[in-house]
Order: sequence, then structure tokens, then C-alpha cells
Amino acid sequence: MTSSTELTGQTSLLVPGDLFARHQTITGLRALADFLEANPAVPVNEYGREYNVYTRSKDEAAAVAMVDQVAALLSAEVTDNRSEGGHYSAERTFGRITYGIVHVPQRRHDEYDAYTSYRHNIRLDPEQDGDEGRAA
Repeated sequence: MTSSTELTGQTSLLVPGDLFARHQTITGLRALADFLEANPAVPVNEYGREYNVYTRSKDEAAAVAMVDQVAALLSAEVTDNRSEGGHYSAERTFGRITYGIVHVPQRRHDEYDAYTSYRHNIRLDPEQDGDEGRAA
């Protein structure tokens, strides 16, 4: 891993592959902004957009620490809904664009997997797919 000092003076660990993805993301966002500015006839979403990043660590404490670190950089409060089966997250809005970092606890992943475990066994009857069989 490579160490990098942010403008805040805090040190963060960067994975070399992340540097490439980061560069492409920033370049793409700038290109999109330039394109939209140069083409006022192209519509944008009236309510803005969200740019969410999900933690990748399997270690709960490391994922929570990452959300806490990014929340501090964003000057944002952390939302902790883990006790209700939810996520641990922080977000900040820049104009109509919201950047968020989200940790989905392993328990939530397991609950979702259990909830959807029968999805491959359920199939609609072809006659239920259209108007056939409906009373007139």
C-alpha cells in the first residue's frame, strides 16, 4: 500500500489500483461537468444525484473506522442504523450532488441473502404474464 497525506494533514492508505480508479472517476466527473456546461440543452436530473461508495473491508471495525474518517473529512455526521438492521454511513451534499460512504454490516448481508434465498425457485405462470385468463 502507498501512504498519502491529504490536504487535511491526515494520512490515508491507498491501494495502487485505487489510484487508477480514483483518477478515472475524477477525470470522468470533470468531463461530465464540462459537457453539461457546454450543452445546456442536455437535461439533468432536477433533484440531483447521489455518488455512494461502499466500504470493502470484511472487518467490521475497519469499515466503521473508514466511515468515521471520511465523515471527518466531509465534516459530516455519521448515521448509525445498525441496531435497526441498517447501515453505518455519512454523507455530504455539494450543490445537488451528494457524496456518501456506506458500510453494510455482515449481518445485513446475511439477512438479505436469507430473504432472497428462494428467488430462483419462484416463477410466474405464463398465463399470469398478460391479460389472458382475466374475467371480462
